[in-house]
Amino acid sequence: MIRRKLGNQGLEVSAIGLGCMGMSQSYGPADDDQSIATLHRALELGCDFFDTAEGYGPYTNEELLGKAFSDRRERAVIATKFGFRFEDGKQMGTDRDSRPETIREAVEGSLRRLNTDYIDLLYQHRVDPAVPMEDVAGTVGDLVREGKVRFFGLSEAGVANIRRAHAVHPVSAVQSEYSLWERNMEEGVIPLLRELGIGLVPFCPLGRGFLTGEVRRAEDYPEGDYRRHDQRYQGANYDANVAAARAVFDVARAVNAKPAQIALAWLLHKAPDIVPIPGTKRQTYLEDNIAAATVMLDAGQMKMLDDALAPGKISGKRYSDWVMATIDR
Repeated sequence: MIRRKLGNQGLEVSAIGLGCMGMSQSYGPADDDQSIATLHRALELGCDFFDTAEGYGPYTNEELLGKAFSDRRERAVIATKFGFRFEDGKQMGTDRDSRPETIREAVEGSLRRLNTDYIDLLYQHRVDPAVPMEDVAGTVGDLVREGKVRFFGLSEAGVANIRRAHAVHPVSAVQSEYSLWERNMEEGVIPLLRELGIGLVPFCPLGRGFLTGEVRRAEDYPEGDYRRHDQRYQGANYDANVAAARAVFDVARAVNAKPAQIALAWLLHKAPDIVPIPGTKRQTYLEDNIAAATVMLDAGQMKMLDDALAPGKISGKRYSDWVMATIDR
C-alpha cells in the first residue's frame, strides 16, 4: 500500500489505517480470535497504522492489540489515547483528566497493556478545560524525550488549542470525525493543519456505516449497538440520510467500486496528508477498505460528492448534547 506522512516529525504510515475500537465495544459482541486474525491480515496487506485508546473497553482494546502484535511489534504503528477519567476500571462518563501526573500514569498503563516499551502516536483523547494545553504538550514532550512516546497528537481539538499545543511540542496528527458525512473540520481546523504541517486522521470515515450502503434503521440493531441510539439512524432522519448517500452509490457504480471505497477515496483525494482509519473486525471489510487506495475519482465525481453531501445535508445530531460538550469546537 502507498504510504503517507503525518506531520513533519517523521511519522509515516499506510495511507489507510484500521480503527480498532469496534473490536471491543459499541458494535456488537467482541470476538478476539476474529479480531486478531483481522489485525494480522492488515499487516499482510500493508496496513500498519492501528488506532486504540485506554478508554476502549476500557482497557481491553489495548490488551487485544498487545496480544495480536506481541511477536510483530516492529511492524505495527500503534496510536493510543489518554484523557478521560477512570475509577475502579470504569470510565466516568465524559469527565476528563489530563493533569501531567495522570498522563504519565495513563502512559504506563498503556505500555503495559500494549506489551511494548514505546507508543508510536499518543493523542490527548479530548481537550481538558481544567488543564492548560501547554502543560499537556510539555508532559508529552518529556515522554518523547524519554523514549516512551514517538509522536504527539490531539483528538477533536479546536484551532486555539492546536496552536497552543504545537507551540510547545510539535503536533504530528489531529484526529477527528471527518468524512463526506461530517464536514465540521473544513472551515477552521483543516486550514490550520495545512498552515502548521499537521496531518489529519479521520475516524468514522464511512459515516458510521451509512456510506457503505449496508445500514438498517436504529430499531433493527441489537441492544448494546451504538447505532440503536444514533439520531441519524432514526425515523425521518434515516430516510433523509439514505437519500443523501445515493450520490455515493451512483459514483460507485460508475467506477465499478463499492460505496465504502468511494467514501475513502474521496478522503484520500482531498489531500496527501489525510489518513482515514475505518473500523472493522472482519477481514472481508478490511480488504475492501484497503483496496480503496487504488480507486481513482475525477474532478467531476469529487464535485458531485461534495455537493450531494455538503454541510447541512445530513439530518440528525452527530452526538448527544453531553458528548458534543467534549468537542473543542
